[in-house]
This record gives sequence, structure tokens and C-alpha cells, in this order.
Amino acid sequence: MRAITALFFLFCFVAPSALAQLRQGFYGRSCPRAESIVANVVASRFRRDRSITAAFLRMQFHDCFVRGCDASLLIDPRPGRPSEKSTGPNASVRGYEVIDEAKRQLEAACPRTVSCADIVTLATRDSVALAGGPRYSVPTGRRDGLRSNPGDVNLPGPTIPVSASIQLFAAQGMNTNDMVTLIGGGHSVGVAHCSLFRDRLADPAMDRSLNARLRNTCRAPNDPTVFLDQRTPFTVDNAIYGEIRRQRGILRIDQNLGLSGSTRGIVSSFASSNTLFRQRFAQAMVKMGTIRVLTGRSGEIRRNCRLFNNGR
Repeated sequence: MRAITALFFLFCFVAPSALAQLRQGFYGRSCPRAESIVANVVASRFRRDRSITAAFLRMQFHDCFVRGCDASLLIDPRPGRPSEKSTGPNASVRGYEVIDEAKRQLEAACPRTVSCADIVTLATRDSVALAGGPRYSVPTGRRDGLRSNPGDVNLPGPTIPVSASIQLFAAQGMNTNDMVTLIGGGHSVGVAHCSLFRDRLADPAMDRSLNARLRNTCRAPNDPTVFLDQRTPFTVDNAIYGEIRRQRGILRIDQNLGLSGSTRGIVSSFASSNTLFRQRFAQAMVKMGTIRVLTGRSGEIRRNCRLFNNGR
């Protein structure tokens, strides 16, 4: 999997009227089994592939950070009509077939009721819990967007300075704590290709044993991958913050969180307390999931997550 490169997010304020229409248990009457159907599909995949948590975290982030949480990322490109999915940062996002299976079962149980945007949100939440992360409730009621344009995709890379990342978050209503939580938490699972952290290999401050191991791995052809969290790579936990404190962050942005005066205190707090990390990560994920949502009569409920209902 191409690295979870862009947990460097373009957050947008949520219109109060839209947010008010999101609520827990939104499908309680219209599709009572909605959340259990998604949970069962995700659990089935997780039993065969624990890396699916990283895939869903990346999928939700890359969807929400562009036009809000509207499942615009899921639209397939067609001849003469590219989509967000076809852009470089999104080219290796994976897990779409799991969303497809959940949608197939939901359409059989409750036709035209559960949005693809809500499926992504629920699948991510469920996969986080399966990977040892916090169990949290999310409001539902999102609707699917009517636009997927590759020109909208603008996701900063893994060498973005901490100050620039803070500004991006602040401009979109997210604070520094949210940023550190989501970047570190998102990178607690998943992998990065060597091409994305070669700058770190030239850093003399990097832990020597890790540097030597990474250099050896990266000598292999075809741009190999390494785990972003060397200690617990399949668990959503606070271990990566401890690694950062020891100069063992793989990506430049990760390590810089531990060096910057504006963020190293947060990194230290999370490194010292998995309980605190779990609490803040759950809060940040719920907050992220409400970015510029469509509700009410806006957008649509897609029958197929890969296509707009008008067939475009």
C-alpha cells in the first residue's frame, strides 16, 4: 500500500444546520441492521487482513479532507471523466471492495437508505476497534456528494513543516491537539514506501539501529515499504509517540511533531498515556467525520458507491 502520506488534512467548518441533522442511531427505524451489517462485513475482512484498518483510516481521511465526508473519493474514473480516485495521492487507496460488499448487503436489506459516506465512517470506526483502538460512537445521516473532481485534491506530503500543518488545521477549525492526534494515530498502523522517507535516512539524529535497518530494507528494488510504527504496526495505540520521542519517527512530519515546541508536549503526553491518546483519538475521529457533511435533501443516497445515481 502506498504510504498513508496525507494525514495532513484540509479540514472545513461544518455548517451548524448540517451537523444538527447528524445523530447517533439515524437508521434506527429506516434500517435497524445498518450498523451491524457494516460491522460484520468489516470483521470478516479483518480476520483475513489486519491491515484493512490502515486502509480505512486513509480512505476516510482522503475523502473528508477534499470536499468533506461525502464519499466523493469512491467514484470510479471513466473515459473522459476522471475522478478523485485517479489522482496521485489517492491512486493506491484501497479497501473499496469492502465498502462495495457492505453496500450490496445494505441495498438488499434497505434499498436507497444508507449512504456510502456513512458506510465509510462506520467501517473506519469498526476497524479501529478491531485493531485495539478505542470504541466510539459516531453520528450518522450523511448523504453522498454529486462531484468528484481530481482538481479538488490537494493533499500536502509527508515533509510538510509543523507550522504549516498547524495553519492548515487552524484555518479549517481544527486545533493543534487534533492535528497531533490524527497524524500520530493514523500513522500508528500502515506502511510507507522508502521513497517517502529517504530524507529521514540522511538525518544524523535518527536512531542509529533503526536507520541501519531502514537503509538495508530500502536497498531492495521496487520501492519497498516499512511499518510506520515499528513496535505495534497493527494496533491503534500510543506506541508511535514513544518512538517519536526516541528519534524513531519514520516520516519527517512524524518526527517533527516530537521536535517542535508547539507539539512536543502533546507527543510526550500521548507517549506517557495510552488512555489519554485513546480518548483524544476517538474525539478527533468523530470531529473529522463531520467535516462539511451533506444532510437532509442535499446530495443523494447512491445505489452503487462507485457511480452517481444518474450514471455519470
